[in-house]
Amino acid sequence: MMLTSWLHLTALALYLGSVAGLWVILLPSLSAIRDHQGRLQLLAAGLKLYNPVQIGMLGLLVISGAFLVTDLKAAYREMFVRELGTALALKLALSFVLVVLSSYQSMALAHRFVRRFDGGEPCSPQELGALAGRLKASSLSILFLVLVVLWLGVRLRG
Repeated sequence: MMLTSWLHLTALALYLGSVAGLWVILLPSLSAIRDHQGRLQLLAAGLKLYNPVQIGMLGLLVISGAFLVTDLKAAYREMFVRELGTALALKLALSFVLVVLSSYQSMALAHRFVRRFDGGEPCSPQELGALAGRLKASSLSILFLVLVVLWLGVRLRG
């Protein structure tokens, strides 16, 4: 159980770091580059690293979280639903929304842009601005959801 907890915490730190890094480092860095092609290259290179880290760590969080819930269920036995049911149900529902939103950000926005860039398709400054705005908004939403899910998770353990 301790190894699973450490895996879960490490995956959480890497997941949070990747989302926060996108919002705080990569997206603001785009405005520091004057050349439009340079902004496209920076964003594509950053997202090539971001996508597998974000989705990979999210997958580890889901799997290790499932193992931890199984351990909690074994510890609480018949009192599991009465003691943890409401908080756990809310945490799982919000976790589902988090997975959907993260998948949207990583696959529908970021991965699609990287494939488009690698394929040589043009991207106007307006399209880049709109993409950066959607990435920023989804990152803020993800960070908020992670904090709520994290708070609920701490309540389950305490």
